[in-house]
Amino acid sequence: MLGLVSVVLVLAACQAGEPADKQSNAATFTNPVYTTDFPDPAAILVDGVYHAYSTNNRNGNVPLLTSTDLVHWQRAGDVLPQVGKWADSGLTWAPEVIRTAAGKYVLYYTARRDGTGRQCIGRAVADTPRGPFVDDADEPLVCELDEGGSIDASPFVDVNGSLYLYWKNDGNAIVQPTNLYGQRLSPDGLQRVGKRVKLLSNDAPWHGRAVEAPQMWHREGRYFLFYSGNAYDSEAYGVGYATCEKPLGPCTDAPENPILRTAGRAAGPGHSYLTQTPAGDTWMLYHAWEPETIGSKDPGRMLWLDKVDWVDGEPIVRGPTDKPQPLPLG
Repeated sequence: MLGLVSVVLVLAACQAGEPADKQSNAATFTNPVYTTDFPDPAAILVDGVYHAYSTNNRNGNVPLLTSTDLVHWQRAGDVLPQVGKWADSGLTWAPEVIRTAAGKYVLYYTARRDGTGRQCIGRAVADTPRGPFVDDADEPLVCELDEGGSIDASPFVDVNGSLYLYWKNDGNAIVQPTNLYGQRLSPDGLQRVGKRVKLLSNDAPWHGRAVEAPQMWHREGRYFLFYSGNAYDSEAYGVGYATCEKPLGPCTDAPENPILRTAGRAAGPGHSYLTQTPAGDTWMLYHAWEPETIGSKDPGRMLWLDKVDWVDGEPIVRGPTDKPQPLPLG
């Protein structure tokens, strides 16, 4: 079902004698951009098309949406018809996709490790961002059972082409601290190499019992680790960031966190994913509940989109915005 996106076209009046190229077209949209359940979104731009992936819902293990403008989305099936042999189906969370230097697409996803009752991270490979992705591994890629499990894997390509993976131990599932970890990946994205590094823990008051959903972002020589904190099904959930010296830290939490929090029609906004348009603008996809249905599966966590501006080198999220705003450029 396509989100009920309010699109308003405003045509500038043509002054008498004004040349045609002076006329302007402006367009706006209103959040949410997709009004059915699409939690934990992440997107990749390939050949002018954004491919967005989400936690499992009634549309499959890893539902796919496609768009050419980040606003108008169409359902495009399930890109992971079958989880790996190490996993049970039904709890496939927080997928993200990366394209390797070899031209393959690697999907990182969370699923229930067979026989353990805990979530772990797997990887699957496809020739296109639409899949189908295939996980041929006998074991998960990350599975910290003694720390509650491992979830929310997020890949990152550094400016020199090196690959990294970030994730969260699921400590809040066993009443333990949660940490955000990072580690190098092999060039094909299928193996972890080197040492795991702890980058952040849930030690700020607004974090509550968890920090999760990490995403590393590089801009003008600096590294930013975006993440979500607190309980995902509460109004206290939000987005923060830390600045990092290198892809594996050390990282320093930003004092102004959270930079995205409950407001207006967006309750518990979080599990964000930054993307850059061809025009060079930064936009944040994230999910949010309707205030009166928070924690409910119907309509669930809907897809929102807001602009990120960089002011004095720091990210400022222009949201949550539930009023008309300009469409993303190019």
